[in-house]
Amino acid sequence: MDTNTGEGANNTLSQAFSLGVLDLVPRLNGASAEQALQQSVTLAQQAEAWGYTRYWTSEHHDMDELASASPEVLLAHIGARTNSIQLGSGAVLLPHYSPLKVAESFRLLGALYPGRIELGLGRAPGGGPHATMALSGNYLQHVSKLPESLAALTELLEDRYTYEEHPVSARPIPERPISLWMLGTNVKSAEFAAQFGMGYVFGQFMSDADGTEAVRRYREGFKPSKTMHEPRVMVAVSALCAETEAEAQAWSREMTDRRKRSGQAVSALPSTKREYDNNTNNNTPNSEARGMDDGEARKHFAGTAPKIWEQLSQVSERLETKRFLVVTAGPDYERRLKSYRLLAEAGKVFV
Repeated sequence: MDTNTGEGANNTLSQAFSLGVLDLVPRLNGASAEQALQQSVTLAQQAEAWGYTRYWTSEHHDMDELASASPEVLLAHIGARTNSIQLGSGAVLLPHYSPLKVAESFRLLGALYPGRIELGLGRAPGGGPHATMALSGNYLQHVSKLPESLAALTELLEDRYTYEEHPVSARPIPERPISLWMLGTNVKSAEFAAQFGMGYVFGQFMSDADGTEAVRRYREGFKPSKTMHEPRVMVAVSALCAETEAEAQAWSREMTDRRKRSGQAVSALPSTKREYDNNTNNNTPNSEARGMDDGEARKHFAGTAPKIWEQLSQVSERLETKRFLVVTAGPDYERRLKSYRLLAEAGKVFV
């Protein structure tokens, strides 16, 4: 049994599925950074009340439409305003940072909020080239050393790290260890997660692949660690839920049109440009009628709550997991909250 699985403490949504929130902290409709951050607090509080298991937040740099540069700071703030929901990073971009500093920051969170902290790691730059260089210099050089960084971080969290043969501890050391996860969209990130005994989060909302191969490689190569004894898979999906199918599609078109006018990439999320693969299988009905190609349809679910639960169930069966992170980008804060609420309410009946 895992020492900190992040499940069970607040799993009133259903006994079968574990749903969490992945919050990019978007600045919707010209909101200020202050307003966006307050909306994130509201979202976390409401998610906890509705039965979501976890609240994770992302790391992005120099992106005008997002206010999420430092997940550990926001998690400290939200932890003080919630009671039981798991708190995690989706993700801390490890190539930019010292493993010791990351371990210290999240162990401090673990001491503040015992048993609630999940450290999700990523290997993307998280911003444009100039912001990336300003943050940590030569990113490509840093990411090439990611295996060494992951090894050091794992050793620090298992209290067996040495520097020049001298023991170094990441303090404070919480009584309940934090859990460690790797986020990614391909086989490479899955292999890292397996090698270092981490949980694996497949980012379906960013990937043209269906995750089958990455998850298979993760499970087959998994090596148990001190904090995770067996492989654990989670899937991050983009979903927009409304009371009617027509309303959901209208909201999605509104978001797409808004991004086109602002010059942002037309994708499930307002972060970075991504390529789409037109040769993947179609998992979403009527995607062609909505003007979405197959890869795009897999990245973003839009519809009524029962329809989205059906799609989640299909992913669950394919990847053999019932753990999901749900990201909902808009089109405004009121409808974002409504989408999460409808999905939670339907889950209590549907699952």
